[in-house]
Amino acid sequence: MSVTAPESIESFLARAGWSGAAIEPLAGDASFRRYYRIRKGEKTAMLMDAPPPQEDPTPFLRVARWLDGNGMCAPRIYFEDAARGLVLLEDFGEARMRDYLDQWPDDERTIYGTAVDTLVELHRLPSGPFNDYTMSEYLREARLLIDWYCPAQKLAVDSVAYGEAWEKALAPLLSRQRPGVTVLRDYHAENIMLLGSLGKQGLLDFQDALAGHRAYDLVSLLQDARRDVSEELEAEMFARYVKAAGVDREEFLADYARLGAQRNAKIVGIFVRLWKRDGKPRYLEMIPRVWEHLERDLSHPALESVARWFDQHIPDALRDAGGGSFEI
Repeated sequence: MSVTAPESIESFLARAGWSGAAIEPLAGDASFRRYYRIRKGEKTAMLMDAPPPQEDPTPFLRVARWLDGNGMCAPRIYFEDAARGLVLLEDFGEARMRDYLDQWPDDERTIYGTAVDTLVELHRLPSGPFNDYTMSEYLREARLLIDWYCPAQKLAVDSVAYGEAWEKALAPLLSRQRPGVTVLRDYHAENIMLLGSLGKQGLLDFQDALAGHRAYDLVSLLQDARRDVSEELEAEMFARYVKAAGVDREEFLADYARLGAQRNAKIVGIFVRLWKRDGKPRYLEMIPRVWEHLERDLSHPALESVARWFDQHIPDALRDAGGGSFEI
């Protein structure tokens, strides 16, 4: 469906050589960014509208060009006006990994295997020119749970002890993430596109990339907040990565649990924030899945300090209910 676009988009497309193109709005994401499919004759492209001051496409452009320059499959940039938040880029089509697997679940192992292999390929590269994933960033993200989830559940908690527990749990992995790999930070089935065949996958939503630990994107893929991944498939894909990357299994498993717990605590907080601050309650229905991942990660001995904090501060009734219900 063609729409009447804002004048800024029309003039941008004219400067890009796409004057008169049809503009089709696409579903948005959890940010302020908006996306359109642009059609002109047989040609298509994607338009990202990342309106300032809420959004800035510069990080996306930097990471996309680094990925493309290093043989990874990021969308090519056709034209951009970063000051206005507009980027015209390659159209990867409509075969999103999540949607494809909803229709063809028997291909799950093949698709996930390729997604794991893509991470192995990325991790063989020196990390990109990105900031380090620091302890302060890990802690800031983990605190999203006590900043948003705990108040929503009317829980008074010891925030100092929470930070100390996470710092103790995460400290051992910091030395193992140096010099680090490129961490895309949102690598999951809704951000991976299937390009023409099952053996080629395109990357999306990587603008927050950092140099960090190789387990982070793997746990993002296999403990997906938006799609069920069986424990059996998770274990199989974890083993596939360990074998291909040549890492120590037990050490890597501990770090996988550490980052899984940290990421899932962060996501619970973000999903509550999307509801409370941004008026998007649909994310609340995903919290039980994320909470289940969190509980499994907390069962690893590497998370003893954090698990103890949860035992002391989060009532069993909420935990047994997958994080509990919310009054919308």
